[in-house]
Amino acid sequence: MGAQNGKDLLVKVDMNGTRQFETIAGLRATRVSFNAESVDITSLESQGGWRELLSGAGVKSASISGSGVFKDAGTDERARQLFFDGETPDFQVIIPDFGIVEGPFQVTGIDYAGSHNGEATYEVSLASAGALAFTAI
Repeated sequence: MGAQNGKDLLVKVDMNGTRQFETIAGLRATRVSFNAESVDITSLESQGGWRELLSGAGVKSASISGSGVFKDAGTDERARQLFFDGETPDFQVIIPDFGIVEGPFQVTGIDYAGSHNGEATYEVSLASAGALAFTAI
């Protein structure tokens, strides 16, 4: 994967449960993180005293964070309502020249900020809430 334009990394939300995905508008910066916990199975018999990990075990998770400005009342409203209702709809994350990650996420945080001589901004944090699918592009 060569160099990519950061604005091409998109976060989309299912707007109404019908798989109608819309880009969360106004995001200026986005970050996607994938994590997998390890399960240590090291014992006295471990070769050379090296740590051993159980293959395929442990909890996998993903998180998404983004920050930006208000641009679209529909996606702003959807993100806010998801937080207050605690819903876990499907999201899509388009990673340019890599693939699409799709699955349920929960909005775990929304921060709003602004200064008297600048634009109002927001930050949103999402945590995976189930199995994710990856499709290469």
